[in-house]
Amino acid sequence: MKYIINTSLCIRIIALFLLAACSAPETPPNIILILTDDQGYGDVRIHGNEYIDTPWMDRLARNGVRMDRFMVSSVCAPTRASLLTGRYHFRAGTQWVTRGLESMHPDETTFAQVFGENGYRTGLFGKWHNGAHYPNTPNGKGFDVFFGFSEGHTNNYFDTTLEYNGVMVPTSGFLTDVLTDSVLSFIRQNRDRPFFAYVPYHVPHSPFQVPDRYFEKYTEQGFDAREASVYGMVENVDDNLARILGELETSGLTENTIVIFMGDNGPNGVRYNAGMRGIKASVHEGGERVPFFIQWPGKIHAGQLRSEVAAHIDVLPTLVDLAGISWTSPKELDGRSFASLLLQDEYEWPDRMIFSHHSRWDSLEVFPGAVRTPRYRAVLEEGENWQLYDMPADPGQEHNLAAEQPELLAGLSAHYYSWFHEVTRNLPEHRRIPVGYEAAPVVTLPAPEGKFSGNVRFYGESGWANDWFTGWTSTNDRIWWELDVVSEGAYDIYLDYTMPEEDAGAEIQASVGTSQVKNIIEIPVDAGFVPSPDRVPRGEVYEKETWGAGRLGRVHLPAGEQRITLQALDIPGDAAIELKSVRLVRVDG
Repeated sequence: MKYIINTSLCIRIIALFLLAACSAPETPPNIILILTDDQGYGDVRIHGNEYIDTPWMDRLARNGVRMDRFMVSSVCAPTRASLLTGRYHFRAGTQWVTRGLESMHPDETTFAQVFGENGYRTGLFGKWHNGAHYPNTPNGKGFDVFFGFSEGHTNNYFDTTLEYNGVMVPTSGFLTDVLTDSVLSFIRQNRDRPFFAYVPYHVPHSPFQVPDRYFEKYTEQGFDAREASVYGMVENVDDNLARILGELETSGLTENTIVIFMGDNGPNGVRYNAGMRGIKASVHEGGERVPFFIQWPGKIHAGQLRSEVAAHIDVLPTLVDLAGISWTSPKELDGRSFASLLLQDEYEWPDRMIFSHHSRWDSLEVFPGAVRTPRYRAVLEEGENWQLYDMPADPGQEHNLAAEQPELLAGLSAHYYSWFHEVTRNLPEHRRIPVGYEAAPVVTLPAPEGKFSGNVRFYGESGWANDWFTGWTSTNDRIWWELDVVSEGAYDIYLDYTMPEEDAGAEIQASVGTSQVKNIIEIPVDAGFVPSPDRVPRGEVYEKETWGAGRLGRVHLPAGEQRITLQALDIPGDAAIELKSVRLVRVDG
């Protein structure tokens, strides 16, 4: 009998065996994944920025592998959803950055769940931004420890209040330093067991607040207040990276810890970005290419530069391979492991296409979007007018090849349209806030996730995180939230409000179906704003010193899709109240 040997298949099997052998360490490696917010590719010295000092980021890049064509989404929450799940953010349910559009589907699996189920202690220290309601909270998605904030930004970076596993706690000091203190404590507490520390810092996202010594260093070099703040915040992160690496060394964990440093989108403003076109919220290269450095002494050869195109969707499968975890995703993964690029001098990395899209508000148009291949970037900014760029030959995207290579562009655009319609088909039509989980007896309905009509408006221009409703001047005005009540129950309804003395006495009613409760808000709460040491004027709202808590009454919420609606039955003054949120407090079950 003769046997036909498939040489190509044999070589592939042998390669997979050798990779598995390399990536299945006897002692599971610890993992520290550091993610900065709005730090672009050019906001690090090793990428050619001679103005910024980032010696520890540079050292991390030199001590490991620098993925030089690493792509993410163009804004915060979509990148984080893809990073956590290994899936394009649309598949995971995340569309944009506010109004509930940042939330994932409740049945998505995150790397915290994957590693937690494989013996790891998991912690998140910083900004979550993928849902503020259980089960889409950090603790609900697999993190044993959560110390930070759930929204897209927090109002102040000095002496702020953070959440620790569901409890709000005051802090003292600059926020990046405070978060790092907790990371160091987490490392010490878990030095004898594998741990996964996810450290999504909040900077250099606005508001632009930074300690004096960092700010003054860059203003003395001639930078304006905004850029000096950004560079100062990045340098402060660099100092905190040094603290984390120092703790690993002191604890004897350096050799068995994978450390990753990366950004979540392009820079939040026009500044040095290695000559690339686009910034944050742009689907051009400069809005989506970020720093990505990974170190694992003794396993990943130092000083390697990889120019293959990789992306946020690849991180979860890569870490699973590096840790030697046997795991099959319950849902389709879009990412692929690039462990071979890290562990082997010779490897295969097939050509691929990376897709991206930038939504705004709750509209879902097919543009703006982009397709990135190893050579080309095809961009659809609006309408049907596609652009095409040869990235190695034209890194600044100055020469549009759309008219010169129509067949190539037609193929890329067809792939994009197919991808877009596939990944968006399961997005929810309405963003509903889950109510009725035993683990969440108190549910907050924040203003940015509500709808409104009449004279009501957001206090801020855009309704970003932490905003509130104002302009409630008519009994015809309405405010409402869509709910998904997973189990029926009785709830007390509280309003978080402010109201000057001259407007006291507004009668507010809440309706759910045919049930109503109402009460008169009599106690004035006329709070000022917390002093904020902003270096430049902010686009977000400032933080009020306090909010009153007015109880309306008790209502029964039936299971299923519900709507809770507020209206003012009587407004004796100029306006009813300014409303930050409604709280539903379970009183049975």
